[in-house]
Parts: sequence; C-alpha cells; structure tokens
Amino acid sequence: MRFIGIIPARYASTRFPGKPLADMNGKTMIQRVYEQVENVLDTVCVATDDERIEAVVKSFGGQVVMTSPDHKSGTDRCYEAYTKVGTEFDVIVNIQGDEPFIHPSQIETLKACFADDKVDIATLVKPFDAEGDFETTLFNPNSPKVVLNKNNEAMYFSRSVIPYMRGKEHTEWLRNHTYYKHIGLYAYRANVLREITQLPQSSLELTESLEQLRWLENGYCLKAGITHQETIGIDTPEDMQKALAFLNGRE
Repeated sequence: MRFIGIIPARYASTRFPGKPLADMNGKTMIQRVYEQVENVLDTVCVATDDERIEAVVKSFGGQVVMTSPDHKSGTDRCYEAYTKVGTEFDVIVNIQGDEPFIHPSQIETLKACFADDKVDIATLVKPFDAEGDFETTLFNPNSPKVVLNKNNEAMYFSRSVIPYMRGKEHTEWLRNHTYYKHIGLYAYRANVLREITQLPQSSLELTESLEQLRWLENGYCLKAGITHQETIGIDTPEDMQKALAFLNGRE
C-alpha cells in the first residue's frame, strides 16, 4: 500500500494567527511537523490557502499545494490536495499542522490498522494516565473520549466521560478502568475520503461538535491504534511557550 501524508495549514486562526509560521528555535512549526513524518510515508504534502505558508514550505524543500480558502474542515482540504497531488495513493494520512512533536511511531501505528481490509478510517487513542488529575484530563470536554470494541474499533466518541462507572467515586475511575483519550490524527482509504466529504453533517456530530461521529453514524469502520506517546497540540501563544520549554529540554 502507498501512503501519502497531507498537512492542512491555514494562516488565519482566531486564537493564534500565523501559527504554522511561528518560530520554534530556528524552524517554523510547519517545518517541524513535516520533518517528523516525512521518513515514514511515501510522500508528504502541505495543503494551504496562504501564499506565505506556500513560500516557507518551498524554502525548506517541502511539497505544497494551494487549496480553496472556503473549506470548513481539514478533511475537505485534505481531499482537494489529494486530487491535485495525484491519486495513486491507497491511504491518505491527515496530519495536524500544530503538533510538531508527533512521533513517527504513531504514523506507523496508523498505517498498521489498514492490514485489516474492512477498516475504512484509522485514528489514534491514548490511555488516560491513571495517576493524572482526573478533573483536568478525564473530565475535560476539550479532550474527547472514545469507547472501543474488542477489535479496537471505535464504538462512540464523546466530550463526556464514557463509560460511566457506577458504584465508585469519580476519583477512583481511572484506577479501575482504562479510559481512552482521542488523538486527532486520521488516515482514510482514498475512496472513503472521497465519500465522507460528500456526507451532510449528522445529528450526533452537531450535538457533540465531533466530525468523526458523522462517519460512525454512516456505518464506516473506524479502527483505533493505541499509542502511549503524548502529543502536544499548539492552539494559543501560551501553548507555544510550553512547547518551546519542552523543545529546549529535549534539544
């Protein structure tokens, strides 16, 4: 199978304008994301609607394609980029452009999900830390949870805590059950990506504001690869300061 990684990257951002071009110790964030994944995929391409991002990607030797500024989601931008880059790939990996510490092993975990022919879409989950602060992790609605079946296929995603543990105090939940945090990294078979971009928004998706519920409601098989690597998403300038502190400690 041939895998292409597409990194949607917009310049406009309410909380952090110009985020893909933010400097991280001499490299832009988009370059760091690109370099983290380029050696584990057949090719990688940035999909953007901004000429400044296009110029920067070309300056470090990356592949980039211009896409419409009107897309409502990264999934739609991925599909347009895929149609422009070439359709000889079997699977498209949608890589978040604001996670410069994505680990190559996480991409390999996603790829391995497609050894099962019935899998339409793959994503990643990470067990919540049993010793973590449950109020800021498990009960955080900005950190979606997912319930898996015995084949590690997603049954449901929610901003609420699922499953509810009856008979135990909330502080005991993480020590008595494995809860999974959803990591927003996706891979789609090429024909499936085309199909899901044509689907109307679903009732569950609108209720929880989680795009992946649209796919489940329409019967697609979402396989979850389990990772133990923590990702660091950057949504605000404050997040960037934390990321730089982590980077300085690693380099």
